[in-house]
Amino acid sequence: MPTIAPRISQRLLEAIVRLDDRTVPIAETSHRVGQEAERLNLTRPSYERVREIVHESRRIRRHRPTTASVLVDVALRVRPPEAVVDHLSGVGIASLNR
Repeated sequence: MPTIAPRISQRLLEAIVRLDDRTVPIAETSHRVGQEAERLNLTRPSYERVREIVHESRRIRRHRPTTASVLVDVALRVRPPEAVVDHLSGVGIASLNR
């Protein structure tokens, strides 16, 4: 029996952010995430869900990093924890190249 609407694991959320490449269609990102899910022995997320997460991730990163986006990046392990201190202290942080 197929699994319906399972929760997406943290590892797959991180993979979606890591594998997203604006130079390729989101369908290709979804395909890559599906391969990663199989490798990790997890349920493949639907294309629609991957698309939603990619758009949300891109929206967050489109603008200059906010404190919330830096915290999300640290939570998703896209940035090191020191990025929060650098951001709050005014030192600034580099934009993520995606």
